[in-house]
Amino acid sequence: MPDRKPSLQDQAEIYAQHGTQVRRLATRLTGNRQDAEDLTQDVFERVFTSLDRYEARNLAGWIHRITTNLFLDRARRAGRQPTSALTAAHEARLVDDGSLPDDLVHDAGFDPDIEAALATLPSHLRVAVVLSDVEQLEHAEIAMLLGIKVGTVRTRVHRGRAALRRELAHREPRAGRTRVLGALGI
Repeated sequence: MPDRKPSLQDQAEIYAQHGTQVRRLATRLTGNRQDAEDLTQDVFERVFTSLDRYEARNLAGWIHRITTNLFLDRARRAGRQPTSALTAAHEARLVDDGSLPDDLVHDAGFDPDIEAALATLPSHLRVAVVLSDVEQLEHAEIAMLLGIKVGTVRTRVHRGRAALRRELAHREPRAGRTRVLGALGI
């Protein structure tokens, strides 16, 4: 493929086709809107600067891989960096938590309990569970995306699901408790 920078029209088309999916995946991986927006911006910056080296196969898969790898890189770096001196109360005042309209429409059916439980998982388990259960990728696809063995993907998905079950144990039906379906999402 010749070395050329993608035109603004090419970039706009790619973003129009893949932006929502990347933002959704970034939100699931990071657990919050601000980090998801930053990750999404970094993903498309990487996509647009690397597009001249991309070999036409599966653009969506390639973008998925970039998103996942950038998230994992950030998670590794965050583990080595000192934590912020701001308390959660201070950060809450600094961050505009207003959702974008397309986020509201897409996330309307995604339960806040599940979001919170996902956020408790270590990043390597969260990535495996989100790619498998939310993005509906096959284990072989996830293995290719992450550059790991299929057996490792299965193990991570299994351990992630088990951790989610423990985190969500308070929602299990118990004797004497009526299970309310529908609007509660239980």
